Amino acid sequence: MREKQGFIQKQVDSELGIEYSNYNKMENGAREPSVAELQKLAKFYNISVDELLNPEEPMPKEVFIANQSTSEQMKLIQELDDEDKQTIFHLIDKMLTNKKFKDFFHKNIAAL
Repeated sequence: MREKQGFIQKQVDSELGIEYSNYNKMENGAREPSVAELQKLAKFYNISVDELLNPEEPMPKEVFIANQSTSEQMKLIQELDDEDKQTIFHLIDKMLTNKKFKDFFHKNIAAL
């Protein structure tokens, strides 16, 4: 990433406040960076720590199921683990039952 952006090690270690020898060891895999150093590196490159640690894997994007068609919503729900699917269906069952009771009471109150 450093080379891609055209920096030399001295620029990065100076910017992060890390001794050159320590930065060089980190970059060459002879030393593991601390959490604080990872945070500094991520901030320097304007990326998340996860993106820093997994540069080849694209970050997942947030899913907005409400904007999808019904068939697409069901397809996305089917991708969930069985326990999560059951939770979703339980919530839907509860909401539909609540609606039926509300409709029932409104209908019967209007009839009075």
